[in-house]
Amino acid sequence: MNFRQLALKNIQGNWHRYVAFFLSSAFSVMVFYMFGSFIYHPDVVNGHIIAASLVKQGLAACQVLIVVFSFFFVLYASFAFLKTRKKEFGLLTLFGMTRSQICRLMFYEQMMIGLLSIGVGIGAGMLFSKLFFLAIGRLLQTDSPIRFAVPPQALLQTVVGFLALFLAMTLFAMLSVGRSQIIALLRAAKQPKKPPVASPWLTALAVFCLGSGYYLAFTTSKLIMVLMLPIIFLTVLGTYFLFTQASVAIIRRLQSMTGLYYNRTNLIAISQLAFKIKDNARTLFVVSVLSAVILTASGTIYVYYKNADNQLVEQFPNTISFTEQGLGASKGIDPDKIKAALAAEGASLKKEVKITGVQVPLKLHGSRVSDTTALLISEADYNRAAEGIEYAAPLQIRPGHAVFSYPYRMGDVVLMEKGSQRTVQLNGQTWPLEMDGQVTGGVINLLDEAIGLLVVNDGEYASMMGKVPDDRKIVYYGFELDRWQDHLDTVAKVKKSVPEEQRKQLFTRTSVYASSKQSSSLTLLIGLFVSFLFFVASASMLYFKLFTELQEDDHQYRALMRIGMSVPEIRRIINVQIGLLFLLPVVVGAAHAAFAYKTLANLLSINVWSYGTLVISIFAVLQFGYFLLTRRAYMGQMKSL
Repeated sequence: MNFRQLALKNIQGNWHRYVAFFLSSAFSVMVFYMFGSFIYHPDVVNGHIIAASLVKQGLAACQVLIVVFSFFFVLYASFAFLKTRKKEFGLLTLFGMTRSQICRLMFYEQMMIGLLSIGVGIGAGMLFSKLFFLAIGRLLQTDSPIRFAVPPQALLQTVVGFLALFLAMTLFAMLSVGRSQIIALLRAAKQPKKPPVASPWLTALAVFCLGSGYYLAFTTSKLIMVLMLPIIFLTVLGTYFLFTQASVAIIRRLQSMTGLYYNRTNLIAISQLAFKIKDNARTLFVVSVLSAVILTASGTIYVYYKNADNQLVEQFPNTISFTEQGLGASKGIDPDKIKAALAAEGASLKKEVKITGVQVPLKLHGSRVSDTTALLISEADYNRAAEGIEYAAPLQIRPGHAVFSYPYRMGDVVLMEKGSQRTVQLNGQTWPLEMDGQVTGGVINLLDEAIGLLVVNDGEYASMMGKVPDDRKIVYYGFELDRWQDHLDTVAKVKKSVPEEQRKQLFTRTSVYASSKQSSSLTLLIGLFVSFLFFVASASMLYFKLFTELQEDDHQYRALMRIGMSVPEIRRIINVQIGLLFLLPVVVGAAHAAFAYKTLANLLSINVWSYGTLVISIFAVLQFGYFLLTRRAYMGQMKSL
């Protein structure tokens, strides 16, 4: 038997240990290849798919993320496998095998698994790339489906990249074994374990860090960009000490509860759990952080996808709009013709808005003087435009006062302080105004230089506009359609009916809707792939950790059976221990994500809990399914059960 045959036999005999690593690696290769096959697709490279440039950049960034993540994942898996085989390598050394021969054996094993992962991953990528192209083609609204292709650049990049990755990780593992002494290898699995002890100070630090991070995430919205890094640091540090210190303190507390501790098999389960969690603290910490990243990123992407329509409507409340410069000037676009064209296509008007105003310089809180302009309108016009809009309450403004209306919701960010003073100058006359604060969410489409609306009392508005020449006044026309998403083609036909020289003046929400929906859908599609990759890898880490301790656990359970413990009782203990290892990261990750969702809700001023709950529920179901598969494989390898 040569070394290649021996390596193949070892892989076959220990396949239960390698299967999660193999599947995770193959899935990483598959996703990487599919992304690359679109980036290097001939139609994309030659520019035949016009809207593909943004997708191409996003997929390229995801490829870099996959490679970096795969590097650390493969590194972790390599050392996890090495730990289970140190005794085996020690025995091989005693039988006369040199360290170079052991390293050669490891090289063959690791590269066989790596090559198999690359081959299966590329094969699966080719198999599913057509479906991937169909999905992207549908989202990009291409005239014809993207044809199937196997770009040589994508193939070469995938093979060379992951081959170099597996080779580098193999060299790391070989160096680790090469430096170990025979006695250390033989005793690796028999190192005595000290009873886990928790530091009260570090336990308190865990509570403080998590509490502080959660408090900042729950309350902040104004300074989120400044506080983001401190929140992440506090949460990650608190999570680390939660598993390394606080978990031991909690288990010690459970052991002091005699009614619970001495009930049936709880004595064995809790005692072993103290060592299990302590030994697996770093793995649980990493998986919990990864779970939080997956849930936060997936929830944010899903909120963005589901809320894209609402944000678009808030920014552009009217389906069709245009402005006319000057009163009594020769009309550009005829609003009656627009209404007639809509009626001819069977579209019903939900609301029609006509507002006359004037642009005035306006200083926002914290900005330079006169660096922005606002459209000055009357209180009555604002209230008419706000009719039927949920977030826009009617305004009542006293003489000498004004309200600033901003089309974007920004949480607690203040652009116009209540009680602040502003001055409006029109045709040489000055009007001092006391600001009554700001309202957010648009009531008309703001397209030109105006950043918002300056709403004043009706009487004051009449006095101001009386000083403005007619040629400086702006007339706004807005039309909101009933069920506007069903009339995309109708709006396009209406826009084409307008003379070409006037078409640029006409704004339609549907034109923005198409690109917005496309962008959000593509982001969701790419995010799902990457999030699922992270999930598979994080769950596989728990799988590796369980199977590295399989032989030791088998000896312990056989000893328990010799003193009279039944197989169902042992199975109950195993279910509790494995279940907690898979459950704890979900609970901790979900808690982190929940506070991240709260920060997002504060920032966007929207309700994200229904979306966040759905994402967490899906993640929990997937994790439970992985737990069932792992438990089945674990039970199947236990010789005593």
